[in-house]
Amino acid sequence: MTGSEMLTWGTMEASPHSSGDSPGYLVLVLSLGRGWLETVRLILTKGHKRSYDGSPILEVGLLDLVVDDPSWSDGLIERFGDPERLSWMKLNFEDRSAVEELGGAASYATRLYDYEGSGRDQVAWATEKLRNDPDSRAAIITTLQPLSDSSYIPCVSLLQFWMPGDHLELIVTAHSIDFGTKGYANLIELARIQEHVATSLAAPIGRLMLRISSAHLYGRDLDAVRAILLASEAP
Repeated sequence: MTGSEMLTWGTMEASPHSSGDSPGYLVLVLSLGRGWLETVRLILTKGHKRSYDGSPILEVGLLDLVVDDPSWSDGLIERFGDPERLSWMKLNFEDRSAVEELGGAASYATRLYDYEGSGRDQVAWATEKLRNDPDSRAAIITTLQPLSDSSYIPCVSLLQFWMPGDHLELIVTAHSIDFGTKGYANLIELARIQEHVATSLAAPIGRLMLRISSAHLYGRDLDAVRAILLASEAP
């Protein structure tokens, strides 16, 4: 790992009201792949043993991940990511069919481009909002469908597009991200959406920022991600 690949990760100052073991973390990186691997490193270093849906996890809470150059064509993810997982996530963001692996829940494609089956394209709406008012701070869309979501709540819940300068930035809120098998695939698809909006607005692509309540690794994946970290550091 070199300075050109990674900026920093650090601990936020804990408030008197924090739980003590999850003061919050900030990861600043240049690329999606480095964001994935440095978050994995952080979880392995600072994570706490907990349980999620009955499965053991290692978790850090309150993570802010900031990617300075979020190109979805990422060499690290191409090299170390699971092609089947990448394909599955891409389909989730492009195909409006129900996702059987998630109990028949609506796909991200439905949530973003056909909200509640209403034909409402939220991404197009956010794009036009910024086209009409580049200074808007309200180009915010949601994946939550409270009238139909019963057993599954999507990990990514809010996407805010904004242009604080000339660049199109994307801020994402997520209740949890599995950085062992899904995190890198989520990053790729979010970067694709950001690129799509930026291209539509003829704007340069800015930072991709994620605020994640639970950044975790499942116990079953710990050996695999440790091996990936070691391989990524090999000369």
